[in-house]
Amino acid sequence: MRNARAGRIGFSVIELVIVIVILGIIAAIAIPRMSRGSQGAAENALAGDLAVWRSALDLYQNEHGGAYPKDNSTIIAQLTQYTDASGASAAVKDSVHVYGPYMRVVPPLPVGAPDRSTLIPRSSVTVGPATLGGAPSTVTPGGFGWLYDGAGNLYPNTGSLTDAGGKLYNSY
Repeated sequence: MRNARAGRIGFSVIELVIVIVILGIIAAIAIPRMSRGSQGAAENALAGDLAVWRSALDLYQNEHGGAYPKDNSTIIAQLTQYTDASGASAAVKDSVHVYGPYMRVVPPLPVGAPDRSTLIPRSSVTVGPATLGGAPSTVTPGGFGWLYDGAGNLYPNTGSLTDAGGKLYNSY
């Protein structure tokens, strides 16, 4: 006698519905976790970049008699090139410019609005001015990714933008 299932090829509708429901449940669990993962990576990158900045500023201060880089217009050159005792920078090391460099490149700002935005310029490597005494609560215009106050304090130019836990980025 012939087996009735032997002639059937493929899956029944019930089997297909069960597989689709299982895939939907897996997607409902995995997609939110993956989307939070990219934001968490950006937040960790910001914390790491700020640690690099702070370390470079501390090394600069130690080698320059307690003085930090002068202001936002010279900080990039003073940290990425060779400097003399007064902080004047040069692209090549010579007998006068013996200190540094403290960073290879300025890290881009990893958080903020999409790259096309001029309000909070994610991926910007420019450094703008900040006032002494704390992080600015509003975004400093001009396309700056980082803000420097001339006294060794550097902040991301994110204004009141917060991370997933509600902590201000400029308080990292």
